[in-house]
Amino acid sequence: MCCVSQRETMEVKSEVSTFLEEEKMVRQEEEEEEDIVCLDEAFFINDNYHLTTYTFGSHVLQLFCLQSASTDFDLTGQLVWPGAMLLNDYLSKNAEMLQGCSMIELGSGVGITGMLCSRFCHQILLTDHNDEVLKILRRNIELNTSSENPSCCAALEAEKLEWGNSDHINSILHKLPAVKCSFAF
Repeated sequence: MCCVSQRETMEVKSEVSTFLEEEKMVRQEEEEEEDIVCLDEAFFINDNYHLTTYTFGSHVLQLFCLQSASTDFDLTGQLVWPGAMLLNDYLSKNAEMLQGCSMIELGSGVGITGMLCSRFCHQILLTDHNDEVLKILRRNIELNTSSENPSCCAALEAEKLEWGNSDHINSILHKLPAVKCSFAF
């Protein structure tokens, strides 16, 4: 039969208790390390915009935009798409159909089509759903409506629009007077 003194029992209990406390501290440190975020969401957003000049007929536009696509499918509005270039070429040659119209542009991106239409329309509301894209869109509106840029004549505004959000849709529809003409491209 083995005899263990009370003092030895207390020493073992103390060592076990110390070991358990140390293990608990190690686990807490590991959990805290897991909570540390080294990259915030801004790391993945490319906002290296370049001031770019576009010419459509006699109309010259300057816009901030990306020169190549971002890796995020949700940020495709940060650059000018080839389809917008074709549409703007067509609109610049057929500007009379826009004279005096009010326009809502859906998915404006950097706003190249809305900026061109502002030369012909009465009022334009540009929309996009992505907050990052709305920032660059608003920056481009400021650039193109400054007192140094007299060629822009329409009232330009940007609003968030998420498809299916009836509050967004109703707010946008109330901002424009009755539409004087309608067409779809």
